[in-house]
Amino acid sequence: MQMVYHLGVHATDGDRLLRTLLDNRDQLHKAGTEIVAPERHKDIFDEALQSLAGGSSTPEMEQIMLDAMLDGDNPQRVIMSTATFMGAYGRVVGREGLYPQIGRRAAALTRLFPSARTEFFVAIRNPATLLSDVLPLFAGGDYTELMQGNQPQTLRWRDAIQRLVASVQGRRIVIWCHEDVPLIWPEIIRLVAGAGPDVTLTGGSSYIHELLTDDGVAKLRDAMSSQDRLSVSRRRELFAEAIAADAQEDALDQSVDLPGWTQEVVDQVTETYRADVAEIAVLPGVEFILP
Repeated sequence: MQMVYHLGVHATDGDRLLRTLLDNRDQLHKAGTEIVAPERHKDIFDEALQSLAGGSSTPEMEQIMLDAMLDGDNPQRVIMSTATFMGAYGRVVGREGLYPQIGRRAAALTRLFPSARTEFFVAIRNPATLLSDVLPLFAGGDYTELMQGNQPQTLRWRDAIQRLVASVQGRRIVIWCHEDVPLIWPEIIRLVAGAGPDVTLTGGSSYIHELLTDDGVAKLRDAMSSQDRLSVSRRRELFAEAIAADAQEDALDQSVDLPGWTQEVVDQVTETYRADVAEIAVLPGVEFILP
């Protein structure tokens, strides 16, 4: 059995992936895949992790959890998607930097079903825009408390992903940049679902449709339907052209409103993020979805 965890992270998904997979539930079920909504597994996992106290589930415990959270019998692939795997919003930054607990939390998930083949899917995002979206959602909204003594320039995705890779001990890790999602959304859905080309999935254009004007959506549909054989590269070209020509006003703009963050600080953090992405994309043990 394959146990698949989409870890988020916070402020990158808005449950879109979960909703899209659930919209394809019947088709995926035929392919041996079951989607488990957070309300079906959260309490089960919380109780199990507490009782295990760092240990691994027995075969009997694995079966008890599966019986409690699954609808079908013996699916080949089980998918769960929630940013709460990484904790509350206040866990985005710790004293050790960005997502210091990502490795420990992922390792704990592997111990829930040690007999399964575990896979992790993670979106990363520019810390400048990530924190801008997280701060209003953080209990109390206190910037100083959220940052845990860190300076903006020290928040490195490179370090967080290295911790993740080291902790999951060779298990599959698939990563992409949130900023690239409008172009790569169909590939994300299919990779998480584990669906081959013979499985028909809907919702591949839903993300970009949210960014376009109504006229832009209509033009994109016409452009895609006019293609005899639509390759991934050609489809991405059409998506990019649609965004350039028909994006909604301010759809792609992201303001950074954080205490003490000047444009110079934002530029420094962004440059460091780009350098981290380049390192992560070639990191052994990581599959990176490039646009």
